[in-house]
Amino acid sequence: MKKSLILFFVAGLFLTSSCVVLSKKKYEKLLFQKDSLAKGWDAASVKIVSLDETIESLRSDTSKLIAKIADLNGQLETLNTNYATLRSNSSSQINKLSSNLNQLSEDLTKREARLKEVEETLRKRDEATNSLRDKLQKALLGFQENGLTVEVKNGKVYVSLTDKLLFSTGSIVIDDKGKLALQELAKVLNTQPEINIAVEGHTDNQKVGNLGQIKDNWDLSVLRATSVVRYLTELQAISPERLTATGKGQYQPVELGNSTEFRSKNRRIEIVLSPKLDELYNLIK
Repeated sequence: MKKSLILFFVAGLFLTSSCVVLSKKKYEKLLFQKDSLAKGWDAASVKIVSLDETIESLRSDTSKLIAKIADLNGQLETLNTNYATLRSNSSSQINKLSSNLNQLSEDLTKREARLKEVEETLRKRDEATNSLRDKLQKALLGFQENGLTVEVKNGKVYVSLTDKLLFSTGSIVIDDKGKLALQELAKVLNTQPEINIAVEGHTDNQKVGNLGQIKDNWDLSVLRATSVVRYLTELQAISPERLTATGKGQYQPVELGNSTEFRSKNRRIEIVLSPKLDELYNLIK
């Protein structure tokens, strides 16, 4: 359209000048102006086309940028959502872990306190057991040459009396020497009411013969144990509730050999003294 206007302007100049006689110089000048305008127009047209292409390219780039910005905004929104969720979950997990840690710490503190109580109870038990052993060793010192021993095993005091200290061969009747030993034992036990007493009868592996009502080593071990229990309860006033009588027969020997000496050691009465552990049992429930 602009080119048409220029041509119209040029034509107008010619029409106007048709009534006027132009000199050659003016005519050439007009031709030069015409050529110059045409060149300027062509150059402008090329530039306009280039600018239109640039504008179109910019519009395309702008559309792409707008789409990319929208995509990035979407990703950013997703990231913000995920971050908020992660932060919320992390906070929840941290609170949960903190709560669990506090609970574990409390439980550990309680366990440590109970462990200290148990250890203190065991310490007192061991002290009492060792004290009892020392008292019994002192009280029964005169009988140790006759096969009496006092020792501590597994938190209990074991007083072991060979059968020759208590009974005649094949007998279940306590002899005088044995009664003296049990009297000294009872003096200590009557000052220790918290001690439980188990009396165990043991024999060697030789068969029992010609003993009337006693059929075998089981009978002999049980009857000897009950003889000791009766003597301690009926004649030495130890509470029956504290005592238990058992027969082990030949099945828990202290010596495995079959010599006369070993068989003599296996024929014995063991009096097992153990402190009452009610306090300890209550602690470990």
